[in-house]
Amino acid sequence: MTTTISRLYNNYTDAQRAVRDLEAAGVSHSDISIVANNSDGWFSTEKKVDRDHDGVDDRAEGAGKGAGVGAGLGGAAGLLAGLGLLAIPGLGPVVAAGWLAATAVGAAAGAATGGVIGALTQAGVSKEDAEVYAEGVRRGGTLVSAKVADADRARLDSILNRSAVDLQSRRTAWQESGWKTYDPAAKAYSADEVRKERSLYGTGV
Repeated sequence: MTTTISRLYNNYTDAQRAVRDLEAAGVSHSDISIVANNSDGWFSTEKKVDRDHDGVDDRAEGAGKGAGVGAGLGGAAGLLAGLGLLAIPGLGPVVAAGWLAATAVGAAAGAATGGVIGALTQAGVSKEDAEVYAEGVRRGGTLVSAKVADADRARLDSILNRSAVDLQSRRTAWQESGWKTYDPAAKAYSADEVRKERSLYGTGV
């Protein structure tokens, strides 16, 4: 049996580390997904992307391995080499790779309630938590999700917990400022709004 584990991170750097740690722990690229806010344009297809620091653009590597930008598998360089730009309803511009992003886009096309909410709940995440994850990405955060064997959950949970957001505390903070629930029809955060939000909880990407 498998289960889906997800964590929200204040910035892409922490989420990137979590993805690499999951891969190092033996989780298949195809079972991991990452969705990061890109409202401030930190990720650009006009710039060289070299996350594995080998001097070669990761996207070119991915294409050479048959993965391509946004294909979700990332080729030999790992999931992160397959990052691509997407627009998911309610989230605005995001950088994503993996099964969750593909499912979210499909769910949106099928008129499911909020593409990312539909994708997360379909994977077994509670609607309450899914709404906080989606809102977190909308506000500038990064979501990492993985499909893992039940027997490995405790071990892999501990990996994802490093630097992850305390979901209940974040939910409470938003509710105290007037937030009620994730609204897929809400206007996406602007670059300035994302920077302001990140300044409250994290240090950017």
